[in-house]
Amino acid sequence: MTSPATYTTSPRTPALSQSWLLDRTEALCRADTTTGREDHGLPALRSLLRELGAAIELQEVAPGRHNVLATWGVPRLLFSTHLDTVPPFLPPRRQGDLLSGRGTCDAKGQITAQLGAIHELLARGHSGFAWLGVVGEETDSIGAAAAAEFAPRLATCTAAINGEPTENKLATGQRGALQLRLRTKGLAAHSGTPELGRSAIWPLLDWLQRLREVPTANDAELGPEVWNLGMLHGGGAPNVVPANAEASLFVRSLPDSQFLARARELAPAEGAVEELSFTPPERFPHVPGFPHAPVTFGSDAPRVRQLVPTRRIALCGPGTIRVAHTLDEHITGTELRTGCELLVALAENFLQSNPS
Repeated sequence: MTSPATYTTSPRTPALSQSWLLDRTEALCRADTTTGREDHGLPALRSLLRELGAAIELQEVAPGRHNVLATWGVPRLLFSTHLDTVPPFLPPRRQGDLLSGRGTCDAKGQITAQLGAIHELLARGHSGFAWLGVVGEETDSIGAAAAAEFAPRLATCTAAINGEPTENKLATGQRGALQLRLRTKGLAAHSGTPELGRSAIWPLLDWLQRLREVPTANDAELGPEVWNLGMLHGGGAPNVVPANAEASLFVRSLPDSQFLARARELAPAEGAVEELSFTPPERFPHVPGFPHAPVTFGSDAPRVRQLVPTRRIALCGPGTIRVAHTLDEHITGTELRTGCELLVALAENFLQSNPS
């Protein structure tokens, strides 16, 4: 990891002030935009974009759900993050420099940090920006997939910055997302005569234990490969030997992962593996002079980078993933200001590398 950088700010606009950032983040967080309800946040978002002089375009992704594209001139740099939040909705609560509530860091704080950075960049005389807010990142990335239609409009962009709570460090990349279902079959019988049946649950539990004993792979840039046993189902009644059982696994996979192969190798005779979905891991370009670190989560960055011809992407933003999706989700004005300063410096780095 590189040493933390120091970012300079301009006194010409209020966008980098903690109060400006907190006020606008709080306004965005008052709307319940849990996945599927993203349009409830459009009035506050439009108000903020109009305040900054953006041209605004809505893209219908599903009934009552819209991506938002804002532009300032012919875009040379794309900022993006997501509009949806996980449930339950938690209204914002503010105490001094601390703002708590759903979306404060994931990802409405990202919205205000990015738009504050654009505000500051415009004040410094730069031009040519696009900002994209997408729906559905927390579930199926339906918004990021639909945003592919914007690619011709963004063909003049030389880089993209995707916002997630990374503690104001640039992500070195992100692990893949592999979802599996393990199934075992048995033979039903009365629980009083178990010798006449064959349980489907015990072989599944033994299978999972064998997987737990497989050594964990590790990547210097992406971190360890980990997996989660998210759901476990089996049987239909306590007095019946279970004939069926299944487990749902979510694997944060590394390049050249052997997890799927090992799951199949370790399967019992009555076991089967079903691959439900897979998003491959990706590495992001290193930007000299900025702090970098692995992240533990997935994001829309792999899809967002496809919108710019260079495929150059940075994944970063204020706040920490440690409180995202929790009942204690929060962000501070200091984190927002530092994040905004980071984004200004990063944008200027990208713009200087690719002058118009």
